[in-house]
Amino acid sequence: MIQPTDTNLLSMRDVSKRFGPTVALDSVDLTLKQGEILALIGENGAGKSTLMKVLSGAHQPDTGQMQLAGQPYTPRNPMDARQAGVSMIYQELSIAPDLTVMENIMLGVEPMRSPACLGLIDWSTMRRVAKDALMQIGHPKISPKARAGDLPIAQQQLVEIARSIALGCKVLVLDEPTSSLAKQDIDKLFVMLDQLRQQGLGMIYISHFLEEVRQISDRFTVLRDGASVGEGVTAKSDNAQIIRMMVGRDVSDLYPRSTHSAGDVLLELDALAGNTQPIRASLKLHRGEVLGIAGLVGAGRTQMLRAIFGLDAIKSGLVRLATYSGHATPAKRWTQGAGMVSEDRKTEGLALGLSIADNTTLSNLKHLGPMGLVLPSRQQQATLPWIEKLKLKCESPAQPVEALSGGNQQKVAIARLLHHDVDLLLLDEPTRGVDIGSKAQIYQLIDELALGDGSRKPRAILLVSSYLPELLGVCDRIAVMRRGVLGEARDVSQWTEHELMMEATGQV
Repeated sequence: MIQPTDTNLLSMRDVSKRFGPTVALDSVDLTLKQGEILALIGENGAGKSTLMKVLSGAHQPDTGQMQLAGQPYTPRNPMDARQAGVSMIYQELSIAPDLTVMENIMLGVEPMRSPACLGLIDWSTMRRVAKDALMQIGHPKISPKARAGDLPIAQQQLVEIARSIALGCKVLVLDEPTSSLAKQDIDKLFVMLDQLRQQGLGMIYISHFLEEVRQISDRFTVLRDGASVGEGVTAKSDNAQIIRMMVGRDVSDLYPRSTHSAGDVLLELDALAGNTQPIRASLKLHRGEVLGIAGLVGAGRTQMLRAIFGLDAIKSGLVRLATYSGHATPAKRWTQGAGMVSEDRKTEGLALGLSIADNTTLSNLKHLGPMGLVLPSRQQQATLPWIEKLKLKCESPAQPVEALSGGNQQKVAIARLLHHDVDLLLLDEPTRGVDIGSKAQIYQLIDELALGDGSRKPRAILLVSSYLPELLGVCDRIAVMRRGVLGEARDVSQWTEHELMMEATGQV
């Protein structure tokens, strides 16, 4: 076992990067030791992604110096970085799904048979190197000949890590590696990362989940507004200290819980079944209530929300929304007072090439111009209150959504529901990939919507989340879905994290 050494495997000093007038990085410092896992944390837009793109050769720094294993490190592109021993595993995996596991592992560095000028791949060497890499990460049962696209997401991620190992990786960067993994896959990933740490690999771990940071990292570095604002030994720092560094203030009452008064039933499901999932789902959701849906990835929670909103077909059963019964299209659901935030904001939830104003007002363009016309100035004016309410960091309502950080993109998706003034909010993983400060704002908003005020009746919120503290912190009742079947909703006081997990895995 290799313990973290006193000498730096990687150092980044005074690294700065501008994009026009925007300062993305301002004299950032970062050090990583051999056999160490360093957590890189900060709010969305803090500069984490930009800093890692500089490290991986995707961006060139304006100023600053980098050293790798005691030598100057100046990658001109990602291939330079990979050859030097720096590999990055992005949140959205870069697997070639139609290639085999071993072809993915050796992609771009395929061994050639002699003479190389013939261009013939040495398949036996490729298979051997791939098997060795899979063995090194502790997963020899993954077949090098398997089609990568047929593997579960967790194993596809392992293939990417094996690719890094096969290339002689010294520094491995993992960007939100658990965002699409089930609990048991996260546990297996952490075991593997610990093995790589013992082999002397240096790792930079980016996550918004402080529980993960505490569990897996040795030290942490915090970025805020593009600058280094703090670092420390993880075991010697509490969450309150780390959060204070991240947001520049104390975040008290992360999960605000007002007393909600459940009103009339706004949504009722009676033995709802889709073509594949859900198999059977029954529930009643009242106005003024937050109802959480727990369960493992693939249990059918997303499909249930999609069926309610009209995105997926209904095989049998009943959906009743206020006074409306039966299946309806998404357009009809909007008119009936329901809106949905998709778990996949990039390909389904948002039109990334359009502006913040376009995305916010897209479902409700009434009163934005004369005679049915839509005036951009009125669109932007209608969007400004939501930018202010949600504390959305942007240049203006005209800014393209694709230029925003992940957390701010999620706020735009939520702003659309507020602009449309829906009664029922279907929220599918609304805080995935969102920093702690933005999470606190979203939790506060959910509480306010369920509470209502003098000018607006309370709303009803159906919340799907894989983050159990979130469900326990903001929901009034929670139901668990397992293998497509939704269990009975119980008061949140009757659940613990352990009981939710036991129910989700069928160990009850």
